[in-house]
Amino acid sequence: MSGALARLGRWVDDRFPLSKLWNEHAAQYYAPKNFNFWYYFGSLALFVLMIQLISGIWLTMSYKPDAGLAFGSLEGIMRDVEWGWLIRYLHSTGASAFFIVVYLHMFRAFLYGSYKKPRELLWIIGMLIYFVLMAEAFFGYLLPWGQMSYWGAQVITSLFGAIPVIGEDLALWIRGDYVVSDVTLNRFYSYHVIAVPLVLIGLVVAHIMALHEVGSNNPDGIEIKYHKDPQGRPLDGIPFHPYYTVKDVVGMVVFLIPFALVVFFAPELGGWFLEHNNFEPANPIKTPEHIAPLWYLTPYYAILRAIPDKLLGVLAMGVSIFIFFLVPWLDRSPVKSIRYRGPLYRTALAIFAISFVALGYLGTQSPTEILTWLARIFSISYFAFFFLMPFYTRWDKDKPVPERVTSK
Repeated sequence: MSGALARLGRWVDDRFPLSKLWNEHAAQYYAPKNFNFWYYFGSLALFVLMIQLISGIWLTMSYKPDAGLAFGSLEGIMRDVEWGWLIRYLHSTGASAFFIVVYLHMFRAFLYGSYKKPRELLWIIGMLIYFVLMAEAFFGYLLPWGQMSYWGAQVITSLFGAIPVIGEDLALWIRGDYVVSDVTLNRFYSYHVIAVPLVLIGLVVAHIMALHEVGSNNPDGIEIKYHKDPQGRPLDGIPFHPYYTVKDVVGMVVFLIPFALVVFFAPELGGWFLEHNNFEPANPIKTPEHIAPLWYLTPYYAILRAIPDKLLGVLAMGVSIFIFFLVPWLDRSPVKSIRYRGPLYRTALAIFAISFVALGYLGTQSPTEILTWLARIFSISYFAFFFLMPFYTRWDKDKPVPERVTSK
């Protein structure tokens, strides 16, 4: 049997570089030996992407992208399709899980400077993945055709109308109609099921290729490629397989425990993962009392609502997202890892994290005068983290960086 498999492997290698790809990206790809907890989330993001793709494919087999049938088809999936409830909850829980691991993955980059030279392009591709992921979530948000998904899509698409000159035409093009309708549902379904996933998969492949070209960062922020043995292997690196493939499998198993608890016992999670209003079919003549997107987009929604002027609010929301692309050039510190950063950056990052979480919470609440002022304060601290970064990263009192990675 082993001889037959070896012959099959050689036959494939003569026609496709399977062994070469395996060696370059796993068996002979050397990663830093001091990865810690924060380095689980990249592989977990890929794992959740697979869950979403597989569960999404199964859902499309029974879902009907028709304004008169969509809500009923989803109820049919939940009640009549064998194991349909499980597939639907895997997909809905996976959407929130995807953003949780992506946000933690991005926070890891801020902790250890994974966006700094030579990984600027890696960071840009990663931010494109984040932007496309938001688009994928937005397009999928309408598909249940419930009250909140319908009115949330109506509010978000109308925001594009605030853009001068082209705004109204752009909003009309996105919806395909003057209001959210059956045309919009079909359009968003096509984007969510076909167009955006193809772009997302392509960007993920590009992200992994860019990562393996420049090499992985580590908690010390030290490039391991500068210290090699006579065979050209990094002294502070270990093969990704089997060491980190085993580690990632353990991380996936641990991740699946809370994931399964949510899927089987609390798929709505108090309205955070599945909103209560979305269990009512869409009604174009009945507006819900409070309209808000799901939690993973609410930080930007809170920034939008904090500004009275609609155009300035849309502009601020757009800047709050796209400013992430500029971080490699805003950060002027020669040090990558927070282990050796000074107190200014540590304080700024802590304030930014608190502001982001606070804005996310405020975006889920009905606007009041007090909450609006809080949103304005946290919006200011959010933008200050980026706009002041060229100054406090340059003035900070950084610690000396060791020549070799540590084992901590």
